[in-house]
Amino acid sequence: MTTKELKQSQKYTFHVHGMHCNACVLMTESELGDLPNITQVKSSLKNHSVEVTGDFGNKTPGQIAEELTIPLKPHGYTVSIERQVKEKNWSDFKIAIPIALGFAFIFVLLQKLGIVNLVGGGNVTYGTAFVIGIIASLSTCMAVVGGLVLSMSATFAKEGDKIRPQLMFHGGRIVALFILGGIIGAIGSAFTLGTTGTFVLGLIIAIVMIILGINLLDVFPWAKKLQPSMPKFIGKRAHGISNLNHTLTPLLVGIATFFLPCGFTQSMQLYTLTTGSFLKGGLTMLSFALGTLPVLAIISFSSFSIQNSRKSGIFFKSAGLIVILFALFNLINALVVIGVIPPVFNF
Repeated sequence: MTTKELKQSQKYTFHVHGMHCNACVLMTESELGDLPNITQVKSSLKNHSVEVTGDFGNKTPGQIAEELTIPLKPHGYTVSIERQVKEKNWSDFKIAIPIALGFAFIFVLLQKLGIVNLVGGGNVTYGTAFVIGIIASLSTCMAVVGGLVLSMSATFAKEGDKIRPQLMFHGGRIVALFILGGIIGAIGSAFTLGTTGTFVLGLIIAIVMIILGINLLDVFPWAKKLQPSMPKFIGKRAHGISNLNHTLTPLLVGIATFFLPCGFTQSMQLYTLTTGSFLKGGLTMLSFALGTLPVLAIISFSSFSIQNSRKSGIFFKSAGLIVILFALFNLINALVVIGVIPPVFNF
């Protein structure tokens, strides 16, 4: 950096409204880092803030905040000088709780009738992975994947190429999750976990899912610190691929989504270790990928975002409760398998 650039360089810290998880940190840093007048960006999930360094001329902090909001607004974030008070909207639970309980009732009823078998023997089966994929695709954790899709689409739309990149992205993502999930499953076969080891991993998965569910409720800020994430440098490298303009870029971006900081993806990756099989691990991740496909396909061709909906609070609270229920169902079944408690639901 030259002496002239150092003199022009200014540093500001702003508050960011709409941050929910580590994926939000990656998204805000990537989007703002692409602005030509910004040289450095550092986001903080703990403080819901972003520190930017660059040449802003004679603009006031208010004007800078408005300028930074422009690229972030499509993803559900706004930048401001003062911290915005987050409304927890406890009233949303009046609708969310009945929806979640209704889902649980139908879930148990269908299992009793033998129509579906989403959870069995303490294991996350393909049906469970598919449903979790649907929830993940609508959650804020998938905002980073949606951002990748939008960024990539914008890059290729300039050349009038809209359909082929999308097909390559979704095809690459589905195949990559199957193959990489299979590899993790095969790695798991090298370890003899036994009943106790399998239970411990199942317990970890349940805890991760409970944390994800609590974060979706968006009423307990402390839980965000507990959510595990992929190392930031891996996520940044994966996101950076979307800015390349190459024939194979969409395929590479689809593969890169496997390494992004989405807690749902990571919980499924962790589970595949317990399968001890390339096929079972691959099919689990494939089921998860297929669950995310419908919403990601819509995002590919539109600006769809559940996060910007007026009913988003109700949806996220309902989804959070359902994810917590999934975690508890699996935890209970795991306890049954190792003989700690007698069968509860008799699935």
